[in-house]
This record gives sequence, C-alpha cells and structure tokens, in this order.
Amino acid sequence: MSEKFSLRPGQSALLVMDYQKVLLENYVPNDQADTLLASTAAMIAAARTARMLVIYVTVAFRPGHPEVSARNRLFTLLKQNGLFARGHVDTAIHPALAPAEDEPVVIKHRVGAFTGTDLEMLLRASGIETLVLAGITTAGVVLSTVRQAFDMDYRVVVAGDCCADPDLDVHQMLLDKVIAQHAEVVSAQRVIDALSV
Repeated sequence: MSEKFSLRPGQSALLVMDYQKVLLENYVPNDQADTLLASTAAMIAAARTARMLVIYVTVAFRPGHPEVSARNRLFTLLKQNGLFARGHVDTAIHPALAPAEDEPVVIKHRVGAFTGTDLEMLLRASGIETLVLAGITTAGVVLSTVRQAFDMDYRVVVAGDCCADPDLDVHQMLLDKVIAQHAEVVSAQRVIDALSV
C-alpha cells in the first residue's frame, strides 16, 4: 500500500461482470452476498460521480442456445438445462446494481468478456486505457478477462472484494498468486478513494 494508487476517470472503465441473479444465488456464499453487492454498488456510484465509463457484462443465449458448441463442456450443460436464456428473470443483472439508462450492457457467450463481443470496440471508441474489474466468478470471467485485457495492453485493476468464487481458497489463491501477476489487486475502497481525488 506504500505505492500511490491513482486512476484517470476519463481513460478508465469499470467492468461489472456477470453480476446476475443466478450466479449470485449459486456461486456466492449467502453470508458474503450482501457485502459483495454493497462494495460493488459503492464503487459503481463513485465511478458515476467521477464520470468514469461503467460497462456491464452478462452471459446470455438466444432461444435454443445456438451459440453453444457441443465441444464446449461448460456451456453444453447450460444449453441442456436451458440456463442463461436472454430475457429470463434469473439471467438479469441484480437490481441492486442495475445499469443506468446510458450504460452499455455487453452480452457474451463465453467465459471471458472480450470473446465474441463488442467490448473492445466500446473501449476503443472511448479512449479507454485502464480497466477496473468486478465479477463473479474469480476463476471464470475475472481470470479470463484479466488475461485477455493484459494481452491487449490495458492497465488492469481488479477490485478483489468485488469478486467472488464458490471456493474461497481458489478465490484467494487466484487473486494473490495468478491475477496479481497481470493486474493491480486492490480493494473497492482504494478505487473509490482514487476517484474522489
């Protein structure tokens, strides 16, 4: 914490990834959900006040899941069970973190936020250089997006207390040993403080 942490809101974007009802209910321990939502909501509010771009990323499929390959083990299970259908109440972003009317929502069909989406175009059009990530799960969308963004030469910041995984040991190991190699892992409060300067 000795190194000064700063953000330039005009060149930064907050990605709120997979904060969907079904994921919160199934991948976040009940005793952590309220704190996770509160921390993320506070960070979103600070980003909006600082006029920093907020982009939501969700996973959802067309009727029949035509985007899913039979070779994709994870998403084949979703297809077989009819999960993450577009427009379904369980697929929606949690109401505590609802996007503002002018905030883009990127719909993805794979784990990472960039694969097959228009996210890069949205970021490029706004001159974004730094990404602040919050997401469910740490081993899923967060890890995949960190690695993709790192390879694309973005400065990557992960708000560790705004990420969750069903396995707390995996969550902590990923933040401390894997994600920290490619991103700055900070608290939501450090992001909020940096945006309040």
